[in-house]
Amino acid sequence: MIRIFFGFVLFVFVVVITSCGEKEQPEVKQMNQANVEAMNGSVHNVMVEEKMDASNYSYLKVKENGNSFWIAVNQMEIAPGEYVIFSKSMEMKNFKSESLNRTFESILFVDDAKKSGSEEQLKAPHQNITGGKDASIKIESIKGGYTVEQIYNQKSTLEFKTVKVRGKVVKVNNGIMGTNWVHIQDGSGTEGTHDLLVTTNESVQVGATIIAEGKVVKDKDFGSGYFYNVLLENSKIIAE
Repeated sequence: MIRIFFGFVLFVFVVVITSCGEKEQPEVKQMNQANVEAMNGSVHNVMVEEKMDASNYSYLKVKENGNSFWIAVNQMEIAPGEYVIFSKSMEMKNFKSESLNRTFESILFVDDAKKSGSEEQLKAPHQNITGGKDASIKIESIKGGYTVEQIYNQKSTLEFKTVKVRGKVVKVNNGIMGTNWVHIQDGSGTEGTHDLLVTTNESVQVGATIIAEGKVVKDKDFGSGYFYNVLLENSKIIAE
């Protein structure tokens, strides 16, 4: 785990390479802002080309938009051809892995790597990423709120307004770009207008019925094929 201490101009940290038994941990002395990927930057969805495990890290050669590069993640089970999604990383130049006895000219140490994505998502940079519709879900809308379909259909007039919606949680991805990504459905809508992304700092469980209150944002492109027609941002959650 790499801990980054922020400053206004310089990112200051201590670099010590420790090779004690099975542990190998990079830390940094001093690094200019240009060497650090934006912590709240775009999402990277990359395909694994090669994997090497060493100590407590997995070193992955990955490809994104035709470019290959190396990343280091907390050791994980993943195979070439699978995909990793991440948004938080720190670049190190001429980093030597003592365990591998290899020096990497450039490598990104990634803080929030998860298995995710597909080749189809990478090839469709403007698709709306949603889950399939669950026909068994029938959730009554909250008084004064909106259905999922209404939020899609009225996204232009609702943009930047705070709204409420009740739905069932069908998917959760925690800790991506500093927030939790929650997908809800209420039974309304057709393919493409049935699944709503809600971002929140609160934790929820798949299968729970919730009321989400958040700001409507339309046509949000996070990069690497992650485009949403509409979502609720920075939402407050009430579990029912």
